[in-house]
Amino acid sequence: MFDDKTRCVVLVGVQWGDEGKGKITDVLAEQATLVARYQGGANAGHTVLVDEDEFILHLIPSGALYPDVRCVLGNGVVLDPKTLIDEIEMLKSRGVDIEDRLGVSRRAHLVLPYHKQLDGAKEAAKGAGKIGTTKRGIGPAYRDKISRNGLRVCDLADRDYCWNVVREGAAAANAILDYYGVEERADSEAVMSGLAALTPRILALGTDSGEEIRNELARGGNVLLEGAQGSLLDVDHGTYPFGTSSTTTAGGAAAGVGIGPTLIDEVLGVVKAYTTRVGAGPFPTELQGDEADRLRNLGAEFGATTGRPRRPGWFDGVVVRHAAGVNGLTGLAVTKLDVLDSFDEVLLGVGYQLDGVATAHFPERSADIERVRPVYEKEAGWNADTGACRSWDELPEAARHYLKRIETVSEVPIRLVSVGSARSQIVRVG
Repeated sequence: MFDDKTRCVVLVGVQWGDEGKGKITDVLAEQATLVARYQGGANAGHTVLVDEDEFILHLIPSGALYPDVRCVLGNGVVLDPKTLIDEIEMLKSRGVDIEDRLGVSRRAHLVLPYHKQLDGAKEAAKGAGKIGTTKRGIGPAYRDKISRNGLRVCDLADRDYCWNVVREGAAAANAILDYYGVEERADSEAVMSGLAALTPRILALGTDSGEEIRNELARGGNVLLEGAQGSLLDVDHGTYPFGTSSTTTAGGAAAGVGIGPTLIDEVLGVVKAYTTRVGAGPFPTELQGDEADRLRNLGAEFGATTGRPRRPGWFDGVVVRHAAGVNGLTGLAVTKLDVLDSFDEVLLGVGYQLDGVATAHFPERSADIERVRPVYEKEAGWNADTGACRSWDELPEAARHYLKRIETVSEVPIRLVSVGSARSQIVRVG
């Protein structure tokens, strides 16, 4: 992936998240010198398998498991200080010392305890209209950022300023909690006490993410920008309001770390060989009943962050083609092909019908997406174990045909195919 002409790569999910970005980041990080997260927060759950050891990372970039890779959290990330320190300690307990090679943008906004309280209260109040938040405080933290009421990493150096922001934030949170009938109250003194204990370590990690990345590229390094969540959860281009609060697409990568877009050489989209979604929201190719259970169990489709069972469905070419256009994808990494190994046939969504009219357009309104009916192609299954395949020619003919159809429908060439959870289970194409 990296060469003399490709020095900065953006990795982005092109479905509803959980596409396998953690594994693909880990595979590409072998060639990287710096890996940076550019949006989201601890609502991410990136799983990396090294030999028999499984690591689930919520904040720290998935390149952390390579001892010579610098890891950076960009300004577009909302940072839960306690979660970060806990994750550092978890890695240390498992033999991975990340703290000396981890940087946190001093411009990154903090997720505070009252953000989590607000997240949970608002979700509970929605009842049947829940959007499926992870309740990690991500949305309320971004809201404070956009309304210019947030607290940044750099602000931790000024205790008086922090006090003013936290007191105002806690008071506003309590008014909202009261509105929702929640008895629990935000405690500004408890928030400040918790911050005080973490401040020295967080400030020691402070960096200018944009300056770091620009300098790294200038001296010939390879930079991987790792996205969280998926394009269909993007606040602008996803299934609004059933999504996240950040810009999950490649366009958010430059702003989320502080570099110009002209420094980005490639945009690699990660997509499952089928589709899943966690939480509420429209899902045209969703399966039900025994077929859904079979795909969910074969793929171990349970959220890394929440543990919730994912909703499985067939590959949706309309979704991926929409995401490809929004992101300007230069290539695809297809994951979990092996999950389909035992199916006699697989279906591939190539279009929609909306009110009886054929369309290749992904609707803007979630209410319209709920009403579409997918148009499928039936593809022959391959009934063969792909887990040992390491080259394109080793893949079964029917699997190759299925992948070529994904390329055609998505209008993006496939660069990588994952055929298992291990690092080594990867097929490089071309």
